[in-house]
Amino acid sequence: MNKITDITIIGGGVIGLLTAREFFHAGATVTVIEKNRIGQESSWAGGGILLPLYPWRQPDAITRLIMQSLSLYPVLASQLKAEAQIDPEWNPCGLLMTKNPDIAAAADWCRTNGVRFEPASADFFNLINTQPDNPLWLPDIAQARNPRLVKSLKQDLINKGVRLIEQCELENVILEQNRITAIATSAGQFAVNQLIICAGAWTGQLFRQFFPSIGHAPEIAPVKGQMLLFDAKPDTLPYMVLDEDQYLIPRLDGKILAGSTVEQDGFNKTTTMEARNRLESFAINLLPALKKYPVINHWAGLRPGTEHGIPYIDKHPEIVNLSLNAGHFRNGLAMGPASAQLMVDLILDRPAAVSPEPYKLSSPH
Repeated sequence: MNKITDITIIGGGVIGLLTAREFFHAGATVTVIEKNRIGQESSWAGGGILLPLYPWRQPDAITRLIMQSLSLYPVLASQLKAEAQIDPEWNPCGLLMTKNPDIAAAADWCRTNGVRFEPASADFFNLINTQPDNPLWLPDIAQARNPRLVKSLKQDLINKGVRLIEQCELENVILEQNRITAIATSAGQFAVNQLIICAGAWTGQLFRQFFPSIGHAPEIAPVKGQMLLFDAKPDTLPYMVLDEDQYLIPRLDGKILAGSTVEQDGFNKTTTMEARNRLESFAINLLPALKKYPVINHWAGLRPGTEHGIPYIDKHPEIVNLSLNAGHFRNGLAMGPASAQLMVDLILDRPAAVSPEPYKLSSPH
């Protein structure tokens, strides 16, 4: 039997890592167990825009986590850069939204939430080829380079002495009455104080597998997204662009990410030539300068989808030492810091910075 820690987290993506870090700062000992490599699933595959696409069209529950996370990111990014010595490339480069037919709702949302915005001037469209419709410029919206953020979080946790166990499959959960006493894994058995499931798209499957007779299973299903990376030069595009439901994200080294598809395809992460052609055509049409630059990567990831995109962040109502923090759909990075904070608030009975009601297992998601 392995040494028992205060908190055992299943899932080493950005949500699991941020949750582990928040618990560490609250004085808890933590073990993170990941079935593959740390942060190599949805956390690695996403785009890293730290705002939902058209947030005024999303439920308020998403806005609450987003706004709290936006307030936490600058300090988080500077601490990670200093302490882990890996720059997560948090970059407040701004976001251009080219088409906003619901401009009144957009302006109202921005004003209500203190997000700076202004009509996008004609100068933006010297670079960009599209038919603008009430274009908006949000100058303070940031991105994080998600593979770097995950590497930085991983190194930070290693430095802090948090135990990270990779390539470790969950095989059984030992339940006595309404409490988990231990978990069996491919790396041995672990006694458990508090177990938190942060397994992203796999969370619903884990609940069905290990708790088939207990209610309150989260409705989380995989939603595939494919993306491309162009080997562009710095200053090809100085800001992020959202054009209808697709986007371009320029990294600090000049490379430009184009995304993304939304596909119901189970746990299949295979890329398709059809998606590649569609994304490449979109990107080159929107930013003609990309004609000069090759596509150097094409990949797919599985987002943890819920019906309305609202995550589950809750203590299980029947199993006293089981909690979950999962189901963030497209916004795991953008909602991550506040989600981790709320999870720790709930387990340690701290005053919650964000009201927990919308994220309960019993709430509609």
